Amino acid sequence: MNQDNKEPKLGIIVAGSLNKGIEVKLDGSASVEDVAVGRYVAIEGRRHRFLGMLTDVSLGVTDPHLTLTPPDTNDPFITEVLSGTSAYGTLHITPYLIIGGGASIIEGPQPVKTVPSHFSPVYLASDNDIELVFGKEDKDRFWIGNPLDMETKLCLNLPELVKRSNGIFGKSGTGKTFLTRMLLIGILQKSQAVNLIFDMHNEYGWEGTSEGSKRKVKALKQLFQSKVAVFTLDEENSRHRRVSTDFTVKIGFDEITAEDISILRVTLNLTDLAVEAAYQLQRRLGRSWLRQTLELSDEDIEDKLEGLNIHTSSLQSLKRGLNTISRLPFMQPHVDTPAVNELISYLDRGINVVLEFGRYKDITAYILVANLLTRRIYDRYRDLTEKAMAENTQPPIPLVITIEEAHKFLNPEIASQTIFGTIAREMRKYNVTLLVIDQRPSGIDSEVMSQIGTKITCLLDNERDIDSVLSGVFGKGELKSVLAKLATKQQALIFGHAVPMPVAFQPREYGSAESYRSFTDDAGSAEQAAKDIEELW
Repeated sequence: MNQDNKEPKLGIIVAGSLNKGIEVKLDGSASVEDVAVGRYVAIEGRRHRFLGMLTDVSLGVTDPHLTLTPPDTNDPFITEVLSGTSAYGTLHITPYLIIGGGASIIEGPQPVKTVPSHFSPVYLASDNDIELVFGKEDKDRFWIGNPLDMETKLCLNLPELVKRSNGIFGKSGTGKTFLTRMLLIGILQKSQAVNLIFDMHNEYGWEGTSEGSKRKVKALKQLFQSKVAVFTLDEENSRHRRVSTDFTVKIGFDEITAEDISILRVTLNLTDLAVEAAYQLQRRLGRSWLRQTLELSDEDIEDKLEGLNIHTSSLQSLKRGLNTISRLPFMQPHVDTPAVNELISYLDRGINVVLEFGRYKDITAYILVANLLTRRIYDRYRDLTEKAMAENTQPPIPLVITIEEAHKFLNPEIASQTIFGTIAREMRKYNVTLLVIDQRPSGIDSEVMSQIGTKITCLLDNERDIDSVLSGVFGKGELKSVLAKLATKQQALIFGHAVPMPVAFQPREYGSAESYRSFTDDAGSAEQAAKDIEELW
């Protein structure tokens, strides 16, 4: 079965189990220094061909005395004789798929349910093996990068990706923004969904910064002009950066609800009683509750609050928080055109929206706007989906909402109360999913993390963060060692719903003229074809 494999033989299987992995004794002709964790290997069993990941490398000896009295390394002949015989390398392999023999010939790669037999030969996986498992780039599959130390393309199944919420994790400076931009381009290029991106650091609209050199690179609007609209909270900042925007977002006082205040409890330093006071005031005063509360004088309090169980100190705490919100420049007493209506108008037409926050880097502004707009858009999608089901018509195009600093929305204290927690748990019930970006995955509610379909994680150095990302994953211990050995930049581990097996990879190049062409060729040809058809008829 191995006659078609052009890769060099690494060794043979000497021990192992399905749950704990397989031990491979390295051939004397193979150097232990040429293999690294994260590489794929192919195993030629008697009946099946297996694909697995190298998760550990170790050294062994047949005679324990060699570790106490090592040979004279100045004599190359002795070193050569002992290497591969008395002293040898051992590889630990985690098998994931059967890619040859049996049902896999007809049905494609299958999950492993057994192990290869003793002394089965092991090879580095070939490009053909990877292509067989992950497929070629086509109308559904997007090339995101290359498996470590390989030239073959790693492709993601985008229809499967957008069926569930997904996450991109990694400590600061490891390339999360770069990967997010890449993934958004894939979704946009293949037109699998429409995106709403809450862009806290102005990286996804007109232009962003490259990893490492911090030079300017093109973002979504420059690459896909007609498919992307840029909204802004800070029109002055957009003008300063020479970014042409499609709409300036203003939020009216009457658009703020008690639910919006509840999610800001920590950032506004509100007590539980102050939050409860917001709900009571909303019930008593209606949509204008925020404005009326801010206008309350000490003399008015007793008259206005008669019959309400609100303590004066709770009201003062609430007013301090509301004053913080009202001072945000994009907050207005009244807005003629609600931003959510404009947003929905663009999304309904299949136009992706990037909402830039300009100079408003404060987490209070980010949480307030993202939560407020998302809740209203979600209500719209829920109504459209239920109507489509009742009338047996076409449901709305899938929507992917991208949020940064995700643990602020999805921590255990508030995840059950926020719209983002609801979306994550419902798994596209109403055609809405999340793309969450975070450097502290351990701060995200465990139930929400369990519902994230595909995870892409760069290097993490906190034990709790690593355990959170890998919770519930087969071979967690082995993947942990692979994750720990990733480079600090431009390497990541992807696993979950959109890929048949975990893979450590290097993202494709981004920032050159050639890379821009590779991203836009498919989209450009599709647009040109549509234009030609229109002119023809």
